[in-house]
Amino acid sequence: MNVFNDYACYYNAFYQDKNYKSEACQVDFLLKQYGGNVHKIINYGCGTGRHDLELLKLGYCCEGIDMSPLMIETAVKIAEKENLNIHFSVADIRKFIPERKYDAVISLFHVMSYQNTNDDILSVFRSARASLNEGGLLLFDAWYGPGVLSDKPCVRVREAEDENKKLIRIARPVMRDKENVVIVSYEVLVMDKKTSETSVIREEHSMRYWFRPEIEYFLGRSGFELVDSMDCSTLGETDYHSWTCYFIAKAV
Repeated sequence: MNVFNDYACYYNAFYQDKNYKSEACQVDFLLKQYGGNVHKIINYGCGTGRHDLELLKLGYCCEGIDMSPLMIETAVKIAEKENLNIHFSVADIRKFIPERKYDAVISLFHVMSYQNTNDDILSVFRSARASLNEGGLLLFDAWYGPGVLSDKPCVRVREAEDENKKLIRIARPVMRDKENVVIVSYEVLVMDKKTSETSVIREEHSMRYWFRPEIEYFLGRSGFELVDSMDCSTLGETDYHSWTCYFIAKAV
């Protein structure tokens, strides 16, 4: 399931305009609204650690895990550069066995949509439950089924660059209705600014879109109660225009 191989090297270039600070403030708001006294957080699928850095600045004690060694290596370098104390480690969130308890488990940027099968999502939820005391919070976002089916994925082209490379990413989606999964084939053209040499990275990302009743069912089987769900952009009620959705659950 580790789809971020060579692509991890250019992850931050493509998402350099992503407002991690604003999203961390959203998470802060939701944790305070639904959890009260949350201090210790573990981030399942932390990527390059950008959310964790912002949450640390908001006063949280953060840890991050991700199955991509390159992502974790980048996260550690960024934290060291900013002189911030965050523990990052390589782990598969489906198999992660916590050594301590946390007040909240978070998982952002659609990590739960990478859990394509029922067994995958159950494994992650059960690991998250083991990371929490009773009353602890699980907060995550995911692709939301009604929105995805109403505004189906299409071919998209995105450009980005850093000081050394120019990047062009082409995303071609294929929908698999029997699995509620979208297979997104990425082709990334990497052009060296100095030599003009070009290389190509190809990867497939399988994204499952979720519906509230099935999430509620799998959470219930894993020791959670679903507390709320909402549109990620507005924090209001979801509808058929909601492509992504926050889910908030409490450990029982």
